[in-house]
Amino acid sequence: MKLSTCLRIALLASSAALASPVYAKTLVYCSEASPETFSPMVGIADSTMDAAAKTLFNRLVEFKPGSTEVGPALAESWDISADGLEYTFHLRKGVKYQTTPHFTPTREFNADDVIHTFKRQRDKDNPYHGLGNAAYEYFNALGLGTIVSDVEKVDDHTVRFKLSTPNATFLSGMALDYMSIMSLEHAQKMTEAGTPDLIDSEPSGTGPFMLQAFVQDSQVRFVANPDYWRGAPKIDTLVFAITPEPLIRVERLKANECQVAAAPPPSAVEGVKADPNINVLELQGQNIGVVGFNVEHKPLDDVKVRTALAMAINRKAIVEAVYQGAGTLAGSVVPPAQLGAVKDAAIDYDPYGAKKLLAEAGHASGLSIKLWAMPVSRPYNPNARRMAELIQADWNAVGVNAEIVSYEWGEYLSRTASGEHDVYLLGGSSDNGDPDNLLSYMLSCDGVAGGSNRSRWCNQDFEKLLQQGRSTTEPDKRAAIYRDAQAILKKEVPLAPIAHSIVAIPVRNTVLNYVLDPFGRQNFSAVDIAE
Repeated sequence: MKLSTCLRIALLASSAALASPVYAKTLVYCSEASPETFSPMVGIADSTMDAAAKTLFNRLVEFKPGSTEVGPALAESWDISADGLEYTFHLRKGVKYQTTPHFTPTREFNADDVIHTFKRQRDKDNPYHGLGNAAYEYFNALGLGTIVSDVEKVDDHTVRFKLSTPNATFLSGMALDYMSIMSLEHAQKMTEAGTPDLIDSEPSGTGPFMLQAFVQDSQVRFVANPDYWRGAPKIDTLVFAITPEPLIRVERLKANECQVAAAPPPSAVEGVKADPNINVLELQGQNIGVVGFNVEHKPLDDVKVRTALAMAINRKAIVEAVYQGAGTLAGSVVPPAQLGAVKDAAIDYDPYGAKKLLAEAGHASGLSIKLWAMPVSRPYNPNARRMAELIQADWNAVGVNAEIVSYEWGEYLSRTASGEHDVYLLGGSSDNGDPDNLLSYMLSCDGVAGGSNRSRWCNQDFEKLLQQGRSTTEPDKRAAIYRDAQAILKKEVPLAPIAHSIVAIPVRNTVLNYVLDPFGRQNFSAVDIAE
């Protein structure tokens, strides 16, 4: 359930609790936005996954720190049948759920919770499926409901997933944040008490931290989970200080008001590196920033118009002005490091050709359009407002009048998911390093109904290739499939790829054991602070 924008007070404590005495060790992370929710299966933004999935919950399997390799978590081990159609997970025993002000668990984690997590997202008749009008964007867009034909409880600590066809993405898909395991008992108790909204706003997870308090657009406060199955965290208090303005994050970091910060603006990176008290960790991000077209809105249903708008964007100038050395011109939606990536699936800059196409489409005298720009900086787009202004100027040069529109981050995501926009700026960071992840999430037919496909574009030839890519296990054949899929994107232009960014995370040198996540997410479970 998305948090109401009118929610301004702490969820688990009064605002006075935010001024409670500092514990022995406190780490402050300057984040870029408020979480949409504290339920990973409901949210989509990195700010949500950082504040929920990596802090409050665990998955059956998880990526090993700093890598794309899947390792055990709530499942100690798993078996895969010879035909690749059955995955049997052997669950960890003795894992405790967190106690909250409204819920005291009476049992430990077991198979019922795994089945509950899966069925809430897939089954429309499930009593918890409709909570908060959740869209389950990741689950639907990545096709898990289609991939899995059945899930069964073998015993309290064994769960078997049956697949409809062998799938190359299944195991890494189970490590994604949206498959964080939720407590069935918690859902039952909150519903029985007449407070079902607390399922997603006052969570009880198995993770390293427990939610203590939340003030919208101000901060999220967590305390260490003393019963965490991997061992209690080294830090006692974790605070997400919500700081949307990138330069203010930099100043707070330099002043030691926070010890880790979301990505600084590219123009500030060298200055941050010059500070002897700060380390800047960098990686070539597996991400993509895009301009997307809502094909359900006229005249964007016309491929000539979409092509002309993409053709009129001076992407190279945008990369230079917005990313300032911390990004590379995108040749495709698929990041260069991934299987099957190509460099020629984007539309080249040609303002004269754009004018010609607009005239052919019946818009020689121009047209007006609304261009939606994100209100926050993200690794894949460090300054959406600036990018929108540059695109506005480019389009004006070919006779297109663009009005720039923006909303608060949660509302922006909600409104674009429901298709209110004409053209939108957004993007994404890969969750697992597989090309299916970004392609399916952003452009699958299932993603139209689920809200993740904000272009509202459904192409059956493209859809068949996505399904073939998931069911094919041989890398060379999968690469060829994804190259064909990218060729369709270039022809149909549901969106225009702009740039892949370099992710830079500044960390004060008093922070110990911090590992840079290859997908740009934050995980503080093993972090310590030097005394």
